[in-house]
Order: sequence, then C-alpha cells, then structure tokens
Amino acid sequence: MAKLDLRSERADATPDRSTTLADDVVQGAIGGAFATVVLTAYRLPVARSLPPTAAFWERYAGDGDAEDYPGIGLVLHLLYGAGGGAVFGAIYRAFGVAELPEHGRETAGMVLATAYGLALSAFGSRIVLGRLLKMDLDPDESLVFHVGHLVYALALGTWVGSRVGERE
Repeated sequence: MAKLDLRSERADATPDRSTTLADDVVQGAIGGAFATVVLTAYRLPVARSLPPTAAFWERYAGDGDAEDYPGIGLVLHLLYGAGGGAVFGAIYRAFGVAELPEHGRETAGMVLATAYGLALSAFGSRIVLGRLLKMDLDPDESLVFHVGHLVYALALGTWVGSRVGERE
C-alpha cells in the first residue's frame, strides 16, 4: 500500500527571495497580537484577574482602580504584545532564521521565541511589575505570569516561523 506524503515539494526549499525587514516586522506584529490573544485566553481563567496593563493605566493615566479599566487594560495588553512581536520579527531577521529551509524556520523560530519570551517575562516581572508598578507577585501569581509569557512565546514563534520566508 502506498504511503500518502502530505509534505509539499517546497517543504525543504529555501524562500524564492529574502523577506524584507518590513515583512518580518509586520508578521511579528501580527504574530504578537495573535500570541497575546492566546496568552490572555490562558491567563484570564487561571489568574482570574486582568493583565497588569490595567494596573499600569490605573497608576499612570487613570483615576480609579485597575478593575475600572478592563477594556483599556486589554487593549494595552494587545498593543504591547503586538509591539513585542514586531521587535521579535526584527530579531528573527537579525538571526537569519527567515533564510533557513521551512522546517528549520519553524524549529528555530520556536527556540528563538522561547528565549525571547523568557526574557520578556523577566523584564516584565522585574522592571514593569517590580519597579514601575511596585507589585510583588506571590509565588502562584508569579508562576502564572511566567507560564503566560511562555505561552505567548510558543504562539509567537509558531506564527512567525510558519509565515516569514513563505512565498506563494
């Protein structure tokens, strides 16, 4: 019995042409927005609280409690995630991942995004939460915060790795 091969003929091919920095940044931004939705879908039912962006708005722009700003908090979270994804798109390009064969792009994208997500998580917990918001997470909240950023990283790496370098 013949095996069905679902791989395209281009599965191991390198891209026909290099993507531009703008291409990679745009795909990173789209991937960052997508990854933020995935992170938020993980975080909201587990943490049962808004992302820290609502507390950021409360501290620097609002005049109420963080719970008064759920929409603003979620929009800021989405914008920060898209911005973080755009930066990742540039990093992805700087490491030359877009020039790898398709299977290499996806794997390298996941590895690079995981490192990036963990760096974002460390920056977020130390600088944003600790210094800017004067928040000290308890161990359970800290775990959810860091795992959430790992979820973000996996979704971002999958998105960018499956799209940057792809040609029709």
